[in-house]
Amino acid sequence: MDAELKQALLELDCASLADADKSLRVMDVGLRAINTGVKLVGVARTVRCHEDFLAVIRALDAAQPGEVLVVDTQGSSRAVVGELFSMEAARRGLAGIIVDGPVRDVTTLRKLALPVYARGLCPMSGTIRELGALQVPVVCGGVAVNPGDIVLGDDDGLIVATAAELRALVPAARAIEARETVVRANIEAGRGLISMITLAEHVDALQRGEPSKLAFKLED
Repeated sequence: MDAELKQALLELDCASLADADKSLRVMDVGLRAINTGVKLVGVARTVRCHEDFLAVIRALDAAQPGEVLVVDTQGSSRAVVGELFSMEAARRGLAGIIVDGPVRDVTTLRKLALPVYARGLCPMSGTIRELGALQVPVVCGGVAVNPGDIVLGDDDGLIVATAAELRALVPAARAIEARETVVRANIEAGRGLISMITLAEHVDALQRGEPSKLAFKLED
């Protein structure tokens, strides 16, 4: 991922990118940010393990700055990431950690600038004797993640895409945010939201059985 694309993605909300392309890979709602108010943009380094965190240690040892550990725990019930791994990831300059499974030590995790996402919490850690698999296609949050994919996250959730897909979406996402900035300003100034969207026209078209899209009408 080049620096220009990374900066563009850091400036955009995940919601804007999702609005720009409804077919994007979006991780399911069970994966939530442990430390809110931080933005994640990085390159996926994938891990597959189960009830064991040796593979996470191995991935952390090989990880490069700007990468995101994407951990498919295959339904593990025990934590595979905690404060020490997260602190080390931050020290190494990683962009974040995503665990489709439990983590622990959230008191420390919530203080870190490093974004950490997880499906749940558990005080008990897994074992350290299974090699697991590194840099292989995994399923995380219900979507496929390949090594080298771009992962984005904010308080709304997580998106996975290729660099080419995201680069193509940046102009549309920027346009969406520009329109919404105008709408917010109008609402703050006392204008009603419904007056700024084509609600009546959209409903009428649907009732006639015609294709239609709800849109803003900001020229009024």
